[in-house]
Amino acid sequence: MVWVVIALALMLMVSPVMWLKPSPRQRRIVPLRNAAREAGVTVKLERPPLHGEKSAMPGYRWDFPVERPGPRFVLVRDSEASEALEPYLAGWRWRIEPLRPLPESAREPLEALVTRLPQDALVLESSEHGITLWWWESQDAARFRTYLDDFRRLREALAGKPDRPDRLRTFGAGGSSNDT
Repeated sequence: MVWVVIALALMLMVSPVMWLKPSPRQRRIVPLRNAAREAGVTVKLERPPLHGEKSAMPGYRWDFPVERPGPRFVLVRDSEASEALEPYLAGWRWRIEPLRPLPESAREPLEALVTRLPQDALVLESSEHGITLWWWESQDAARFRTYLDDFRRLREALAGKPDRPDRLRTFGAGGSSNDT
């Protein structure tokens, strides 16, 4: 009987430690997010630009330089998109199309990305601040690193091509007839 009480007491002491042990998913995600941060990618949990989505989703953002903002567009995976949205390529649809056609230097890396992104990558969004990949982090750090060059090429091709280039005018650069 004493042994049973001792065993029970030990289990009660060890059980909280077991709760602190990271899950297999957590053990995979920590190196993935660290690799992203080392590559200069910002990782945040926020609501994705999906219709009706209420829960937070991991977003990985490659920032544009502040002085070279990018265009606005949103590509959504077919599984999450309405049939009313215009198809783009390889199971993706435009939720928001760019105001101007993308340059060839940007279309190539964009097409390379959308054809090889994992199935849990649901949204690829570009704003004046950066390019964001919304996904459920199904892959490990080594596989994630294979996308970095394509994202860098896409970011470089889109940087400085905002939807409204008149916003790029710096303060005091002219444009007013009241100059003295």
